[in-house]
Amino acid sequence: MNNATYSSLLELAAGLVILCAFVTLWRRSLSAIVRALCVQGVALGLVALVLGLHRRDVVLITVGCLVIAAKGAVIPTLLRRVLANDSLNRETSPLVNVPASLVGAGALTFLAYGATRSVVALVPTSAGRLIPLGLATLLIGFFSMVIRRKAASQIVGLLLVDNGIALVAFLATAGVPLLVELGASLDVLLVVVVLRVLAVQLWSKFAVLDLDQLQELHD
Repeated sequence: MNNATYSSLLELAAGLVILCAFVTLWRRSLSAIVRALCVQGVALGLVALVLGLHRRDVVLITVGCLVIAAKGAVIPTLLRRVLANDSLNRETSPLVNVPASLVGAGALTFLAYGATRSVVALVPTSAGRLIPLGLATLLIGFFSMVIRRKAASQIVGLLLVDNGIALVAFLATAGVPLLVELGASLDVLLVVVVLRVLAVQLWSKFAVLDLDQLQELHD
């Protein structure tokens, strides 16, 4: 793989990660949000694969395949099962409307570029220049957790944070050891499984998965 092809593929995959983060704020349909998260998981795995193929690193290639399987298939499938218990299947009353959310995400992206300027200077490579995209994805994940009220949206926000951290790790260090990435992926998978069980229990008892309505029931 020559340098031009490597840079183009890496930029495309990393750009798709941040684009999917914006899509999760743009769409209100929870099914569409999960599809965007699925595409983001595949794009994140492709970042690792491109890095691994360019460096001829078998470990990185293996990590990329694991990421695609876990974040592009297994976790979205579990989330779809959570959504199967929600008849509305939409984010109806976010704290911030869609246009303002997108403006906020854009501002967080600019913040990420400003905050990582010194880090990018320390990693003067094609991968290093894309580090701000990972931090921006992380910040958008936190932002999503704050403004969205559905339990499934909260899970998506958490996964965006995790994907942002993983993207920064891949770009800044050319990946992380296989066992570390596998452990992190299993931790996230465990969190999603636990949240799915809780969502099923909440739905069976209260027939709601909206955080505001659950708070009203608590009061």
